[in-house]
Amino acid sequence: MKKQLREKLKEAIASVLPVFIIVLLLQLIAPMPPAMLAAFFIGAVLLVFGMSIFTLGADVAMMPMGERIGAHIIKSKSYAVFIPLVFFIGMLITVAEPDLQVLADQFESLSTPLIVLTVAAGVGIFLVIALVRVIKKGDLTRVLLASYVLVFALAGTTAIESGSFVPIAFDSGGVTTGPITVPFLMALGIGFASVRGSRSAQDDSFGIVALCSIGPILAMLILGMASKNGGIVSDGAEAVKFTDFRSVIVEFAKNLPEFLGEVALALVPVVLLFGLFQLIFLHLPVNMLARMGVGLLYTYIGLVLFLLGVKVGFMPAGKYLGEALAGAGRPWILIPIGVVLGFVVVMAEPAVRVLTKQVEEITVGAISHRAMLFSLSIGVAVSLGISMLRVVTGISLWYFLIPGYALAIELSFLCPKIFTVIAFDSGGVASGPMTATFMLPFAIGACAALGGDVSTDAFGLVAMVALTPLITIQILGVVYKLKLARVEKAKAVEPVSEVSDSVTIIEFELEDY
Repeated sequence: MKKQLREKLKEAIASVLPVFIIVLLLQLIAPMPPAMLAAFFIGAVLLVFGMSIFTLGADVAMMPMGERIGAHIIKSKSYAVFIPLVFFIGMLITVAEPDLQVLADQFESLSTPLIVLTVAAGVGIFLVIALVRVIKKGDLTRVLLASYVLVFALAGTTAIESGSFVPIAFDSGGVTTGPITVPFLMALGIGFASVRGSRSAQDDSFGIVALCSIGPILAMLILGMASKNGGIVSDGAEAVKFTDFRSVIVEFAKNLPEFLGEVALALVPVVLLFGLFQLIFLHLPVNMLARMGVGLLYTYIGLVLFLLGVKVGFMPAGKYLGEALAGAGRPWILIPIGVVLGFVVVMAEPAVRVLTKQVEEITVGAISHRAMLFSLSIGVAVSLGISMLRVVTGISLWYFLIPGYALAIELSFLCPKIFTVIAFDSGGVASGPMTATFMLPFAIGACAALGGDVSTDAFGLVAMVALTPLITIQILGVVYKLKLARVEKAKAVEPVSEVSDSVTIIEFELEDY
């Protein structure tokens, strides 16, 4: 595992370094106090080690566990067993997601447990729908279209009752697909698809994260309709006051036990679930279990370090920079800064690394890790630029959500199907811990400094981050389709080598979708 860990460490440094450099450059415009800058530096180091250890743990433990559970569940012939079991798994994994706690804590009028259970129920219901779709070989595009029609119909009703609730509801769909849920749910889909073994299994291994992102939105909109004051949120957690370097160390030490307990509580349900399947159904050999145990330990340590770094080092820095830049008398500068930060922040998301690598493996390199990462970066850059435009001008989120999702659905009929399922998965994956704990506080700080409405102008940022990759990756699919058509046309007039034929086989398989 040492070689793998070194590779993960290099990837993590390459991901976090651009964010670190940009924040340092912003010191020329909005210098942070030395103690806060020191906290940010320590946070960056923790991010690098946390991300590398976590992604290794996900590869060794979370992915194999999810695949084996998924492969066994699909063998069940009884829906009376299948449906409650899958619903329970969906709720269990969602309750374990750290990002959800960050969002739930923003509400002043609704309790955190109520928010968490509501969102978890939404994920559970749509996980059932997603896996039934795999069994019944349903068309993902049609399911997504029907689901989003229902979402916007409910959102229109909720907007009348509580307009500020809509951005938060859409944000909840993004934060639930974070570092715990994404590896497990994607592996669950791979397990399902591998047992089916059909020609469409490649498509079916994706799409689960996409559908599970819709459930929380619907659940929160229903809660908004039932709650008179559901949309009232705070203006974000008060920024930590660092007075000197000692206070920085104290703050990290104070938060460490909290994350040790929080991540343990997040992983224990997953471990117990796998343990139950191991005892009753799987009966894996001891050496494989030992390897998974080491992987779970890596997952635990990595996630603790990552969350500690983003909360104590990045979250206060994000809010401070947002306030300082907005208060400098040039609020429009927030837009290009948002674009640049969006381009690099997505590279530091742990779940993004899991998704892009998995896409490259499943498509046998036809959709490369770099192409996926670049497409996601472009999408998130656009979304954060739009989010900063909303903070500065107060433009309603509706003007972007409705045409954005309409375009995404339209593109789904034009590009190869595999790009559609990957795109809708990517939307949820891109809006992870870095977005929730750095960019959202950045927007909240800027909005508060400009005197805007935080609940309508700052919130909705995660929703925009979840939307734009749907468009950029499907555009990548359309470009791929056009290039493939030209290659096929050229092959019709001249012979190709044996090596070229092997590539063509992969391309034909993708084109068939």
